[in-house]
Amino acid sequence: MSIHTHPATPLSTRDTTRIDDTRIGAVRPLITPALLQEWLPVPEASLSLVERSRAAISRVLQGADDRLIVVVGPCSIHDHDQAMDYARQLKLQADALADDLLVVMRVYFEKPRTTVGWKGYINDPHMDGSFAINEGLEMARRLLLDVLDLGLPVGTEFLDLLSPQFISDLVSWGAIGARTTESPSHRQLASGLSCPVGFKNGTDGGIKVATDAIQAAQAQHAFMGMTKMGQAAIFETRGNNDCHVILRGGKQPNYSKADVDAACALLKGAGLREQVMIDVSHANSSKQHQRQITVAAEVAQQMAAGDQRITGLMIESHLHEGRQDIVPGTPLRPGVSVTDACISMAQTVPVLEGLARAVRERRKARNS
Repeated sequence: MSIHTHPATPLSTRDTTRIDDTRIGAVRPLITPALLQEWLPVPEASLSLVERSRAAISRVLQGADDRLIVVVGPCSIHDHDQAMDYARQLKLQADALADDLLVVMRVYFEKPRTTVGWKGYINDPHMDGSFAINEGLEMARRLLLDVLDLGLPVGTEFLDLLSPQFISDLVSWGAIGARTTESPSHRQLASGLSCPVGFKNGTDGGIKVATDAIQAAQAQHAFMGMTKMGQAAIFETRGNNDCHVILRGGKQPNYSKADVDAACALLKGAGLREQVMIDVSHANSSKQHQRQITVAAEVAQQMAAGDQRITGLMIESHLHEGRQDIVPGTPLRPGVSVTDACISMAQTVPVLEGLARAVRERRKARNS
């Protein structure tokens, strides 16, 4: 029977409420990406910055640029003004160290939760369970535009499958997290994203899930999604050749030379580039935020010794160190993370300087 054949009994006479949407409490309208982009268009200078920085990151990944990509910033964004204060301070470092580091500000809006908790700036921008998602999308896009206006490229994690349509035109580098690296939908998404993408190893520390993800993202895919006009559509992708592995630890840290060797052996076996980005937070720092400083120094030593395979580093850093809980009725301390604990900007600056020195040493070793 053709799908266009009409049933004998009109559907309007059937009661489907017993089987359809039985666990949906409410359905609210969602702004379209096209409308948000009309309200908050990307200026020419920012468009050029995104284009240039994506190309620069790609050159590092392809081995044509020996700088180190450093994705650094708050674990999650929860306040516009504090994020901009951080961005202005980071821009000074990015400019000072530009010969050796390609600095990308970490601007994370969505938080994957192991069980439940605050889901991030887009989903719950007022942090009160109101889930003002339309406001969150507008606030997120406005922040990205403001950071770009400073001349600083941004990176984010792509968690929700629809939200990239609202903001991905402004993103220079994207991550797929440890919980979603194995997701076929996220691999398909990465295959169509316009920016380079890093896949984290699995939460257990397994690297193969990330190498599989890279291979999947390099391929062409067809999947269902939403257009900028808010219309359901079938997307056909071309594949993304700017994907890489992020080592973030698992049951134990995985940033040592032996860990890099093992990861690169797996990549080589899959016919992929032997390169890694190292996340000095999460399991690599045993979730002790100050240990990021030690881990970064140890990774810097590997680079200074000549290891060319380490192409990037991730750091969780905020204006002030530590973390805090969201408690209704209790004011938040300014510049302190509300998710994972971060090191402070004051602690971050010498880490960045140490990484820049390591890049220079690595360059000397290669040229000698």
